[in-house]
Amino acid sequence: MSEKKIRVLMSKPGIDGHWRGGIVVSRAIRDAGMELIFGGFQNVEQIVESAIQEDVDVIGLSIHSGAHFAYTQQIIDLLKERGVLDNFMILLGGIVPAQDFSKLKEMGVANIYGPGSMTRDIIEFIRENVKR
Repeated sequence: MSEKKIRVLMSKPGIDGHWRGGIVVSRAIRDAGMELIFGGFQNVEQIVESAIQEDVDVIGLSIHSGAHFAYTQQIIDLLKERGVLDNFMILLGGIVPAQDFSKLKEMGVANIYGPGSMTRDIIEFIRENVKR
C-alpha cells in the first residue's frame, strides 16, 4: 500500500501582487512529490473552505508585511470556529519582520519563511512535522 502524499494548499490572502516567492515554493512542493493545491488569491473564508474541502495537511500562506497578523488571526479563528484547527499545519512566507515570528508562532503558525529561505528547508520542515 502506498503512503498518502502530503497535501499542501498554497494561497495568498489579499491581492498585493507579490507572488514570486509563492510560485517558487509551490513548484518546490510539487517537485518534492507533494500534492499542491494552488489557491491563488483568496479571501480568508475561501482559504479555510479550500483547506477543508481539499483535505490538506498544510496551509501555506504568502503574506505581505503589515497584514500578517490580521490575516493569520482571521484564518485561525475561522478554523477554530469550524473545529478543525488541529487538522492543519500553517506556514507563512513573505516579508514578515523577524520580531513578529514569536507572536505568530504563539498564535499557531508552525513556521515563517522570508526572502532567501531555502526551499529544501521548507520541504524538510513539512516532511518532518506533518501529522500523519
